[in-house]
Amino acid sequence: MPDNKQSSEQQPSKFQQAITGEWHGLPSVFDANGSHTGFNKVNRASVFEGDKVTYWMETDFQNSGPLRNRFDTAGARFEFGVIDSDKDRIYCGPDFVGAGKPYGLLVDSNYYSPGWNTDLRTVNLILPEHGLQVYSSQLFEADTLVAVFNGLYVVTQDHANNPAEQQKVADFLAAERQAAIQPFILPVKEAGQWTGSFEVYDNKQQRLGQTHIVIDYQPLNLRSAEVTVRMTGAIERCFNYKRSRVDAVHTFEGPDVFGNGRAYGRYLWSTQHFYGEAFKLKSRDTLINDKFDLCGVWQFYQSNDELYTCFGVLDWTPGANVLSAKYIK
Repeated sequence: MPDNKQSSEQQPSKFQQAITGEWHGLPSVFDANGSHTGFNKVNRASVFEGDKVTYWMETDFQNSGPLRNRFDTAGARFEFGVIDSDKDRIYCGPDFVGAGKPYGLLVDSNYYSPGWNTDLRTVNLILPEHGLQVYSSQLFEADTLVAVFNGLYVVTQDHANNPAEQQKVADFLAAERQAAIQPFILPVKEAGQWTGSFEVYDNKQQRLGQTHIVIDYQPLNLRSAEVTVRMTGAIERCFNYKRSRVDAVHTFEGPDVFGNGRAYGRYLWSTQHFYGEAFKLKSRDTLINDKFDLCGVWQFYQSNDELYTCFGVLDWTPGANVLSAKYIK
């Protein structure tokens, strides 16, 4: 009878296959208010060995202040067992205990860290066409957020012996040190459009196809814009709202959706409630480059139950400067 245990004949899950190799990143560390406090240099891999999967992680917590005492591991290597499957990835400790839910190239995980004494909500999305993994962790005490880690990763297959791969990683980490601390601010004066397609899964982790997304964006002033979102395909939706930003706090002010969000560097988490419906969207959006291209992980809920999980990249096409200089004659 099939079960979650590893066997010599078992094949790795789709996500396990997608993350083969050693991943390198420099995630930023933020306090609960969104202030950047430093970095955590990370090398990690999930190794499939037929009858077992071992996840290891080496960290260098380059940080100061109270979070360092909590999260610095003094060089200790994370290493924990994983029960691998396309249904659940179960983390067996000692470093992390809990599980991840795969949707193709996305895993949405919730687990506990005894060493950090935090409950984590971690979202990892592989972008093969960009050669990236888009990572984030929200760290909680019960329902109270205490810190956020987020950043991009690149993969190598022979880092220890390949000088070209070593140089690729060094260049990437140097660029991340500059880019990772940038705030989530959308174009201030330029109108434009985001376009792309998201993979769509239902609440049983079954792929439904793709939804094509077009977002029209029109700045109204230096801190707000009018937005229209059109989704066609596996999800059919069209909605309009005004969005505003005050520092790291973003608000969605109708007429079709209302809600708010908070940014931690170039990552924005938000919840948007559809007016007159028992329907809402919880999202994690990431600015993955300096061209305003967005990586989105969107989860739709009907009557507070998960309905769709979708994800992908939206490319930005700039339009006219709609807030050009003004003059009095």
